Amino acid sequence: MSRVKLDIRNKKGHKLQAFLELPASQKPQYFAVFAHCFTCSSALGAARNISRSLTNYGFGVVRFDFTGLGRSEGEFAESHFSANVEDLEVVSAYLKENYQAPSLLVGHSLGGAAVIVAASKLENIKAVATVGAPATVGHVKHLFSHGIEDVKDKGEVEVNIGGRPFKINEAFVDDFGKTDLPEITKNLRKPILIMHAPFDAIVSIENAHQLYQGAHHPKSFVSLDDADHLLSKPKDSRYVGNIIGAWVQRYFEPIDNTILQVKGEQLVAHLNILEDQFTTSIQTQKHHFMADEPKSIGGNDFAPSPYDYMSAGLAACTVMTLKMYAQQKKWNLEEVYVYITYSKKHSDDLMLDLDKPLKVDHLQKRLKFIGNLDEKQKARLIEIASKCPVHKTLITHTVIETELLD
Repeated sequence: MSRVKLDIRNKKGHKLQAFLELPASQKPQYFAVFAHCFTCSSALGAARNISRSLTNYGFGVVRFDFTGLGRSEGEFAESHFSANVEDLEVVSAYLKENYQAPSLLVGHSLGGAAVIVAASKLENIKAVATVGAPATVGHVKHLFSHGIEDVKDKGEVEVNIGGRPFKINEAFVDDFGKTDLPEITKNLRKPILIMHAPFDAIVSIENAHQLYQGAHHPKSFVSLDDADHLLSKPKDSRYVGNIIGAWVQRYFEPIDNTILQVKGEQLVAHLNILEDQFTTSIQTQKHHFMADEPKSIGGNDFAPSPYDYMSAGLAACTVMTLKMYAQQKKWNLEEVYVYITYSKKHSDDLMLDLDKPLKVDHLQKRLKFIGNLDEKQKARLIEIASKCPVHKTLITHTVIETELLD
């Protein structure tokens, strides 16, 4: 997983702080937009965790700061509800123009209300997920109710919300009464997932009930058990991201990936040199994985390196061989750890008696056994660890034939 900083400007020309989170393959099947909660920002741990969890399901996810919040330009007074919806529309248009139109909107708290409204306006949105969302847009007005009367008299005042100062004006206050969220939810007619914690102290569970009752099928509800409103525990926000990623698969047409054909061989590797730097796709008859090089030598570090895979092959073969041997002997071997380090070492340092000293490939294998084993059994398992097929292949003469295919 990696992220790309985006250059997005809203309708007033303000630059929005925005990042695109990408799946490990760097090639999203779908795109989603995440909307943060009232007075928060996209840097909130929950926003990061939900977005990054969705990348595991093939999504490219944009998380951004609404106008006047986080690191986005503009004033907080410009961040009224309608402006939030406009920002979502702008981000959707940016993705459509530069990548692919988003098909999923995810919103937290008031951001959940905003994604419902935005989804009603955007044809490209196929599904919506909300987390701790209010049933009415005006729900948040109690957070700055202590300043509403002063706004009428002074035009603009500074209020304290969650321990932080914000300036609001009359237009800001009035905008929260303009949107009929229950009616919009009723007419949405798109798959919606409503997630809410039963003991949410900021937005009560009754809000989820109202949203769910008003929405038409297909609709789903998932309880977030003992999570708090801000999903401050990482396990809660990761759970949310994973649930959304699994739920939405039912409503999206699967995209057929181009599968590399092994053409009678055991494995094929493919590198698009013009697009992918060193990021290589590898396909066996049944499995797909990737390889890359670290950034220190020009790679993107999206996957293990070729030497990592070599070490992994040796480690995997070793633990499997030890398992089979211990089972055959009926020994109490419960777990095996094999630690591998690859490096180049000088033959003199390894005390090798060679006619001509030189640097050689060196693999260091360290073992850890869990189980009720005596010293004699452990010593025998160390011997067996050197007899696994990959180990023997690496230390014997191996012939590699290379030919060019048409």
